[in-house]
Amino acid sequence: MSKIEQLKKRIQTIPKDFTYREAKKLMESMGFEECSKGKTSGSRVKFYRSSDESVALLHKPHPGDEMKQYAVKQLVKYLEEIGELK
Repeated sequence: MSKIEQLKKRIQTIPKDFTYREAKKLMESMGFEECSKGKTSGSRVKFYRSSDESVALLHKPHPGDEMKQYAVKQLVKYLEEIGELK
């Protein structure tokens, strides 16, 4: 099983210790690019996939790297809606 497949399985369990770095790696493997929303966006980060114009918004955690559980749930729901997760 590839590392990306392992990440897909892991995120579906809604872990409490899922990191932004893992989310970014997963999103990039699905063809998304991280985009800054501008100077006033704070910790909000946009992931954009040009092939189908999909957009996902994430909260980049600070000062640590672990994402809040609600953010992981939102990401899983979004990835299921666009057919990237089963």
